Amino acid sequence: MAHIAIPIPSQIGKQDIEVEVSINGQRQALHYRVELFYWNECGMPTVDRAECLRHILSEYDKDWTLYYMGSPTEQFIPITFVRKKETLLLSPFLYSLLNL
Repeated sequence: MAHIAIPIPSQIGKQDIEVEVSINGQRQALHYRVELFYWNECGMPTVDRAECLRHILSEYDKDWTLYYMGSPTEQFIPITFVRKKETLLLSPFLYSLLNL
């Protein structure tokens, strides 16, 4: 799958992003959500950040699936989700990775 980078203005908090593209004349819309998850708001007592991430992902809205995890800082980790019904528009290889 080819990739196109689109700069997104930095904002604090959740960002809902809609991207509409036309590929060979066929229009497609994709919906992404970028959220910052703060380590101190994990929702469960833990020292292990991987366990915190598992908890965040297991509790997240089931209509969305993990798309990308950004570089964590000492305070938070940015996570990008894509609406599940739109993962069918992604490449079969990437889709299989998202649904492990």
